[in-house]
Amino acid sequence: MKAFGPIPSRRLGQSLGVNNIPPKICSYSCVYCQLGKAIVMDTERKAFFDPDELVEEVKEKIARVRAQGGRIDHISFVPDGEPTLDIHLGREIRALKATGIPVAVITNASLLWREDVREDLMAADWVSVKVDSVMPESWRRTDKPHKNLDLNAVRQGILQFAEEYRGTLVTETMLVKGYNDDRKSIMMTATCLERIQPHTAYIGVPTRPVAFEGVKPADEEAINFAYQEFLQHVQHVELILGYEGNAFATTGNVEEDILSITAVHPMRREAVEKLLEKAGKEWSLVERMEKEGKVRLTEYNGHLFVMRTLKKNLQV
Repeated sequence: MKAFGPIPSRRLGQSLGVNNIPPKICSYSCVYCQLGKAIVMDTERKAFFDPDELVEEVKEKIARVRAQGGRIDHISFVPDGEPTLDIHLGREIRALKATGIPVAVITNASLLWREDVREDLMAADWVSVKVDSVMPESWRRTDKPHKNLDLNAVRQGILQFAEEYRGTLVTETMLVKGYNDDRKSIMMTATCLERIQPHTAYIGVPTRPVAFEGVKPADEEAINFAYQEFLQHVQHVELILGYEGNAFATTGNVEEDILSITAVHPMRREAVEKLLEKAGKEWSLVERMEKEGKVRLTEYNGHLFVMRTLKKNLQV
């Protein structure tokens, strides 16, 4: 499925996701990624799907959600990998804006040094760029970038995009204990954010199952230090520390909904149960899907999550 959700988003309301990258092709292999380690590391843009088919599938999803009485606040490119690797991204953004729904892109910003990537993102209404650290060692340790990437070029690309872009630009910094939560890294990130001047600087911690064992959220002291330090440099700072809620919409086919959402967004058990309740189904459906190898269950921070089994590349 190229479209999934809508899912509840802390920043975007009810967000209909667009999955324009096959699992899991990315320029980073972040230690905290909810989808696991990158399967293919790449920095070259290419075509992955037919853009017209992708757009048509998203439009069909919109019609189905609306037929069920659902609400869509944003169409969001938040795929199984880095969205800007898709050479058709700009074309897809412009086509989906014709629906009248604002279009958002969540990018790791690693390719913003490329003029064509910046041009594609100019068409979006809302863009989030990752700024986990501007210290080379912390950046490499936390984001595990492709060997071809240079941090200075990445940073300069973000700054140039920030200067040119006229939509809503936000940043996201994921704080991971022992990786990028030391005071020097935080202070240098804050200085960089002052030059970017995002509409909002978000500070997050891992809240879903992560790619590497032993990865933990930064502690309260580091989070508070980052919050106070960022406020010295940018006007709006927000924390993303809690659960986004259970307000997942159904399109009428709950098994398809679970598979499409969990391919990109692991769901807590209570969220899945709420979705099943809306569709008049029981938890036994998930147990059957697990036995069939379509999903797997995993625990993280005391919560049970349902994740799609990506390695089998199942189709729905």
